[in-house]
Amino acid sequence: MSANEVKLFGKWTYDEVMTSDLSLTDYIAVKGHETFLPHTAGRYQKRKFRKALCPIVERLCCSLMMHGRNNGKKLMAVRIVKQAFEIIHLLTDLNP
Repeated sequence: MSANEVKLFGKWTYDEVMTSDLSLTDYIAVKGHETFLPHTAGRYQKRKFRKALCPIVERLCCSLMMHGRNNGKKLMAVRIVKQAFEIIHLLTDLNP
């Protein structure tokens, strides 16, 4: 474990994350797009296909911010994803 290693929420590494479907590797941004938190404030909708560069965990958080009462509450969505990853880790003892 090096000091420069990027871990999601400071706990889980991106090393074991793999895409089994070859056609989806260009659209699921994992390698080269590692972040500590899924809140980059990036403008991924400005150009065609730029949302493919958005980290996959951040896309999950953004998809949770839908339906009226949850609009714009990204910190709540990040907290929900973090808690869901904690539950997955506790139940399976694997990297979520």
